[in-house]
Amino acid sequence: MKILTKTQLMEAIELERGKLEKKIAGLSDAEILFPGCMDHWSVKDIMAHLVDWEQRCINWYETGKRGEKPVTPEPGYKWGQLPALNEKYYLLHKDQPLAEVRAQFQASFQQIKGYLAGMPEEELLTPGTYAWTGEHALLGYFKANTSSHYHWAAAQISPKSLRERMMKLLG
Repeated sequence: MKILTKTQLMEAIELERGKLEKKIAGLSDAEILFPGCMDHWSVKDIMAHLVDWEQRCINWYETGKRGEKPVTPEPGYKWGQLPALNEKYYLLHKDQPLAEVRAQFQASFQQIKGYLAGMPEEELLTPGTYAWTGEHALLGYFKANTSSHYHWAAAQISPKSLRERMMKLLG
């Protein structure tokens, strides 16, 4: 889906997040915690991953608003090192309690929606508004860390496949 306006982005965010949350809601806590949803990651790990990237995007934005240039994706990492960066945060959160991840998952989502809701459309759509975005519009960064990421996450979660792996292991 080509997104050209703030309204379209907000609608895509709600649509994709709704699909993701519906999949998660259909799982038991044991299924959410079971490793192997995506390689060695559980659904909980995917949820924590989404929070990390939403917060990273918010941090980039806040840094840019202060007139500074954030290091993207993160100090010490280049874009070609995303698997290593993602693994770093997987290890950081893998033992975090599910209730804590759930709370952060909801709070971070509300926070990033709040940023977008309060942002003038021109700021979101005008390429180069901030030095750190170069020739790109802020919209691409927010889309990548919200609607596109939620779509990706929902595609990783297959309740049937997850249950089959659990039965095979436990059965």
